[in-house]
Amino acid sequence: MAEVIIVRDPTEAGSVASSIFAQQITTNPATVLGLATGSTPLTTYAALAAAVTEGTIDVSGVRGFALDEYLGVPPEHPESYRSVITREVVEPLGLNPDQVWTPRGTGPDITQAGAEYEALIAEAGGIDLQILGIGSNGHVGFNEPGSSLTSTTRIKALAEQTRKDNARFFSSPEEVPTHCITQGLGTILRARQLLLLAFGANKAQAVAAALEGPVSSAVPGSVIQQHPRATVIIDEAAAAGLAHAEYYRHAWRSAQGLHEVDF
Repeated sequence: MAEVIIVRDPTEAGSVASSIFAQQITTNPATVLGLATGSTPLTTYAALAAAVTEGTIDVSGVRGFALDEYLGVPPEHPESYRSVITREVVEPLGLNPDQVWTPRGTGPDITQAGAEYEALIAEAGGIDLQILGIGSNGHVGFNEPGSSLTSTTRIKALAEQTRKDNARFFSSPEEVPTHCITQGLGTILRARQLLLLAFGANKAQAVAAALEGPVSSAVPGSVIQQHPRATVIIDEAAAAGLAHAEYYRHAWRSAQGLHEVDF
């Protein structure tokens, strides 16, 4: 069962999440991070950047792998995930850009890009801590409903709802790509630790289905239930559909108390 932490707002979530990242990086300076994009992880990245600036953590040895990339969008395009990761993560944190990878969305033999990315992750020793968001239809990464629970990095068609959700990043809805290359659900589950973030009432239904519904390809985010070390950080609005929210609050308070007890 995932550890569920319900917080006031995205800023508090970023503080809690960054402390988890900081602990991982302090324990292993050569940590391999799995990096998500979009608005959800921004407060986490901002809090991490502040910790780097203050000298609390050293990220010089940290490596990273993005979850996904648009198909047919060149890396230099401002809305490619290579560009987004550079703007939102690499530059603010001061990561070595040569040690941060995104799936290849262009070039020859594009059908081989998934296998290439899987090999890169394996060569790096696997992902230590993967940050995730969840879409309003329950997708994680770009694993849309119906994705195999054991899938690996591959090309996927984007659902129309996902394209609508991402249209705000483009000049017009028609410019939103129709396909992507994404880490699979099986790839995500191989990460040693998962950290899923969700904010806002529009995510409440997806969060409830992912955490308290059956594990199903209809709700790709539900695979988080199968991971032995998963943490979910959500605000009150995203927690609105949870049947066991009070228990999660109690469990989190109890966990904080344990840190103060000398057994």
